[in-house]
Amino acid sequence: MKDKTTIRKKLIIEGIISLLIAISPLMFYFYKYLPIDSQSWSFLGIEFTSNGFNDISDAFYYYFNKIVPLLLLVIWFITSKNWWYHAILIPISMYSFQLFTVLNYSSSKIDENEILYVVAVTMVVVPVVYFIRLKLVDKHVHGIDLDAMDTELQILKEKEELRKEREKLEQRQKTLSKKM
Repeated sequence: MKDKTTIRKKLIIEGIISLLIAISPLMFYFYKYLPIDSQSWSFLGIEFTSNGFNDISDAFYYYFNKIVPLLLLVIWFITSKNWWYHAILIPISMYSFQLFTVLNYSSSKIDENEILYVVAVTMVVVPVVYFIRLKLVDKHVHGIDLDAMDTELQILKEKEELRKEREKLEQRQKTLSKKM
């Protein structure tokens, strides 16, 4: 019974993800179906305003030009099984900062200063991705297994300690035999 519920949940989640991917072109061009030269638009009792843009169509143009790529990148990040998937965080951060700027539109400048925030995210993500890449290249390309090397070093240390103890015991045995 437990397997059926997990399979059902997985199918529902995958279905929602597939649906979002399938309707992403419709979402991207949604602004074309909104009233032109209107300052507000009501849908299901929710009032949307132009938020400082020329009209509601322009506002949704900018919103969905940020939301759709961000949504697709987040889906890619969540479903990716590649070692480099952390690099997807860089464009995700870029679109996130741009979306934040568009939603808080107060000046005529859009997509101007987000680069500073993206550089900060990039400075964190790139070393992490490079470190993962180095580990994988060492292990799979060069055949260097760091865990195996650590184990070998530990064994060598233990052998060296045992050798020193044996030498001490032999030294004691010699001194005891001289005394007798």
